Amino acid sequence: MFRRREPVPFAFVAEADRFRSNVTPPPRERASFAQLAHRSLLTLTVVGGLAGSLLFGLPALQQDATSSSGTQHAEAAHR
Repeated sequence: MFRRREPVPFAFVAEADRFRSNVTPPPRERASFAQLAHRSLLTLTVVGGLAGSLLFGLPALQQDATSSSGTQHAEAAHR
């Protein structure tokens, strides 16, 4: 591996960790009304899709007590 020929003083390394630039970035542009409307509609669409899938998916995930007892009775009758 590549090694430095001259040693680097510890103070230089510590100073490099604390260095802060005096150049400030430009201020962020404010979002226009169209951008805010687009973001909010997209958010509402995603949330609505998740809520709808939960609404329609929960009944499919629930176990029906009548169907499981009905199959048990049918199995008992075949024995």
